[in-house]
Amino acid sequence: MQTPRQLSRRTLVSAAAAGVVTAVAPPAQASGVRARYRTVGRVVKAGGGFVQYTWPGIYFEGRFRGTGVGIVLDDSDNDYDVQIDATTVATLVTPGRTTSWIDGLSDSEHSVRLVKRTESPWAVGRFGGFVAAPGGAVLAGPRARSRQIEFIGDSYTAGYGNASTVHDCSGNGGVNRNSNADLAFGALTARRLDADYQINAYSGRGMVRNYNGSSPGTDFRTYYDRALLNVDGDVWRKPDTWQPQVVVVGLGINDFSTPLNAGEPWTTQDDLIAAYETAYQGFIDKLRARYGSRTFIVVSATYVANTPAFAQTALRIVQTRNRRGDSRVRHWYYDGPGLDYLGCDWHPSFHDHRIIAGLLDDYLATLPLRW
Repeated sequence: MQTPRQLSRRTLVSAAAAGVVTAVAPPAQASGVRARYRTVGRVVKAGGGFVQYTWPGIYFEGRFRGTGVGIVLDDSDNDYDVQIDATTVATLVTPGRTTSWIDGLSDSEHSVRLVKRTESPWAVGRFGGFVAAPGGAVLAGPRARSRQIEFIGDSYTAGYGNASTVHDCSGNGGVNRNSNADLAFGALTARRLDADYQINAYSGRGMVRNYNGSSPGTDFRTYYDRALLNVDGDVWRKPDTWQPQVVVVGLGINDFSTPLNAGEPWTTQDDLIAAYETAYQGFIDKLRARYGSRTFIVVSATYVANTPAFAQTALRIVQTRNRRGDSRVRHWYYDGPGLDYLGCDWHPSFHDHRIIAGLLDDYLATLPLRW
């Protein structure tokens, strides 16, 4: 694995003289270069040629010719993986405002992919583009993939703590250092299908109730429409190019995995179940309005200890939808004796996400997808 180097001031000067964009290059020099990457993630344009974002698993893809590439970032909270020609060559841990370089490559054409490993609901990341080493060039970005999948969910979908092999991550770098959305089951499945994807996941959030009743008055629906999770009222403007053929929704673990507390709006679990079903049907209505009638919406559920209501209710939601004539709402339940839940705080591990991805691959193969 190569180690990314930081641009020195001398290198910045010589790179700017060569017309290569750097983290401190003025916007005029950046024009026509930083646009040569592609993403399907929820991003918002910022000044100085940057885009900003908060959802986990957002990725940026580009192409370049030469012996090295620089990655322009302004982010002191998140971790990123850098992949050259489909191989991970570096991890950037809270890089700050800098240009990190991967060099020593063969003098030829290469692909580069930057992926945000971590969640940051209250911290905005900023990406400023790829830059070629002196003598090289940033090339036109890769083409969009025809297949598209959106993954909606909570910590399981986000890959919370999946890099850990112990439940208590406090002495092992914490949750962020042990999370990698790019190796969560959604990303694994999408890459196997050569599909573009979004991971719109928020740990601890449920459809109507957050984990252990936390943050009352909010739930996943509060944030779903946003590009920037930390901006109240923000609305992501969906481009015409984002039209997923499949949307996989995994919300309910946090609704049902802990007992109701005094003072919560639901007196009994039956009350919670009724509210969950009503809200879920409304959320499916939102997805239908956004993506149309041809998109498959997969209501997923998994095993939650001592909480059969989750899986049973998810199935009932789908059955109700199907009786109303919407046959493209489907139910997917995943579980398996091979899951070890060795990630942080008893979450699925890398090992588990590979198993879940395989189960999802098998399930998607049963849908009459024309892609």
